[in-house]
Amino acid sequence: MSRLTTHVLDADAGTPAAGIAVELAGPRSLPIDAGVTDADGRATLGPEQLPAGEYTLAFRTGAYFAERDIPTFYPFVTVTFTVEIAPDGSQRHLHVPLLLSPFAYSTYRGS
Repeated sequence: MSRLTTHVLDADAGTPAAGIAVELAGPRSLPIDAGVTDADGRATLGPEQLPAGEYTLAFRTGAYFAERDIPTFYPFVTVTFTVEIAPDGSQRHLHVPLLLSPFAYSTYRGS
């Protein structure tokens, strides 16, 4: 198994979004891990395998845009997702991409 990964792309600039703080929280909003996107807009968080349940990734997008003097409607983006474990105990790789602009964002279940 591999840890949860994310990839943030700045759709407005057409570049990876480096330097965005990302926080992973588990059930009952308990913090699990935190990191910052690298030069390629990627971050890896959490343990090798998360137990089944609901989790949240919080991306601190306001600071990212403020550093660039760009106004934004979303000071942070929160993505909540469900982790499932197969009957054999296996788990698909968890990848949560974020496509970001100052006034919109989208996300999906990556691979």
